[in-house]
Amino acid sequence: MKNRLTVLKLGGSVITEKDKDLTPNLQAIGRLAEEISQSQVSPLAIVHGGGSFGHPLARTYGIAEGFRDQAQLVGFAKTHDAMVALNTLIVGSLLDQGVPAFGMAPSSFIVTKKGRIHVFEEEPLDRAIKTGLVPVLYGDAMLDIDRGFAILSGDQIAAQLAVRMDAGSLIMAADVDGLCESDPKTDSSARLIRHLTLRELQELKAKIGRTSVLDVTGGMMGKVSELTAPVAHGVRTIILNASKPGNVYKALKGEEVVGTRIEA
Repeated sequence: MKNRLTVLKLGGSVITEKDKDLTPNLQAIGRLAEEISQSQVSPLAIVHGGGSFGHPLARTYGIAEGFRDQAQLVGFAKTHDAMVALNTLIVGSLLDQGVPAFGMAPSSFIVTKKGRIHVFEEEPLDRAIKTGLVPVLYGDAMLDIDRGFAILSGDQIAAQLAVRMDAGSLIMAADVDGLCESDPKTDSSARLIRHLTLRELQELKAKIGRTSVLDVTGGMMGKVSELTAPVAHGVRTIILNASKPGNVYKALKGEEVVGTRIEA
């Protein structure tokens, strides 16, 4: 039986230095490339976030709010260029480990509408995967039908990719162990939610707007919002801590690893 695609999302907070603009975490990138190579998982597609590369520029120029004046155009281009630079570093590290990584700019085959994926030309991506390449995509500055341009998160790309490519599993590699009942970065006793059903995920998603108790601010909020579709599609999903050596390797191999597992 043909292996189904595995989609791996690498969080920007893991692969960059969060407090230093345009600074990659080269040690983490190198370690993750080694873990990916050693897993020998195929077929595989990788999506990474922007961290300190894309976010500061996008915020400075107000890219997420859409096109308002000509002064933003250079900022839009700079945001995309920064993400290309980060992607080049990650692809290069994977190539050094013998992984046939193939950087692909989402803005070249995806168009958004109000920040959501509207047009997704799947053929280039499908061809790359069937050829045996490992596409490496990223959160990107996008052309948007309604807003002129927008920011498309790596979480949305990874979730949609898992659905459209009928993936078997989706690994969300963050900088925390998974979804917690409180913020694990400020509460050392935060309880990890180890398993969620689709119904529980939908209830959690609805709860986001009514409480600040759950650790669903920022990146986690985005993950919870995006994961409903792939889980409903039957994609086995896990959120784990990629900052801990060996976790990504174990998840790619299907081994037991600490995290939040979400299944229909």
